[in-house]
Amino acid sequence: MIPKYEEIMLPLLKYLSDGQEHGLGETHDVLAGLFKLTDGEIRELLPSGKQTVFRNRVGWARTYMKKAGLLISSKRAHFKISDKGLKLLKENPTEINSQFLTRYDDFVKFKSLKREKEDDASSQSEFIESNTDQTPEESLEYAYQKLHSELAKELLDIIKTCSPEFFEKLVIDLLITMGYGGSRKDAGQAMGKSGDGGIDGIINEDKLGLDVIYLQAKRWDNAVPVKEIRDFTGALASKKAKKGIFITTSSFPKSVYEFVGQVEYKIILIDGERLTDLMIEHSIGLSEVNTYRVKSIDSDYFEEN
Repeated sequence: MIPKYEEIMLPLLKYLSDGQEHGLGETHDVLAGLFKLTDGEIRELLPSGKQTVFRNRVGWARTYMKKAGLLISSKRAHFKISDKGLKLLKENPTEINSQFLTRYDDFVKFKSLKREKEDDASSQSEFIESNTDQTPEESLEYAYQKLHSELAKELLDIIKTCSPEFFEKLVIDLLITMGYGGSRKDAGQAMGKSGDGGIDGIINEDKLGLDVIYLQAKRWDNAVPVKEIRDFTGALASKKAKKGIFITTSSFPKSVYEFVGQVEYKIILIDGERLTDLMIEHSIGLSEVNTYRVKSIDSDYFEEN
């Protein structure tokens, strides 16, 4: 199990007790071995996919102890224990966490948000409680994932109440935004044009119309049976087509995915979950409320030649 960032603090400080300078990469590898992490745990990514969970937690453990004055940065991406850190280790602490670090004024200042009252010249500090299970970056990313998940569920519920005509329009808008279909006029004419042999529409794969993709879109509640996909495949064969997209507001059972994996045709399955993910990604039927930008230090900028 990947340790919480607070569980990393004491082992990290002990590792640095030799008083030598250590690099972040080297420290990461040593701690991974100390906690006996598996390869899968070491490679596990944050929801953003931009950083591993363990490296992120090691980074925050280092940051918190640095803010408390227990570590000092000797040069870029390197650090060592401070005199204050060595003094703490002599106390033989059983654990170090955010609450423990509040004994240091520098850490309290770091974790505090000074706020001035409008009708009072004095100011007060509001201590920001941390989630001891997650780093601040993890908390932000998981909060985003929760908002995304709740939005997707709400979006799917709304789609299921729409008329078939509106659902057709929604599919067209999504595909055009993703780069398919050429003009909206051409795409609108293509959808619902054929309606025979299990095919609801035909749309250009690119704006030049070099190839076409056959579509079927079903606003259903129940899982799509494999028979529907067989019929769709047969329709592709009758048109001498090789590519198709089957869209539904419901889901596909395992048998459908197994069938699609065995046929020679390239069939993309888009269920309700993936449909809403694509709509959120391309802002179909949605408006932006807020934008938050998370920034970090550009170490290369501060590198002196």
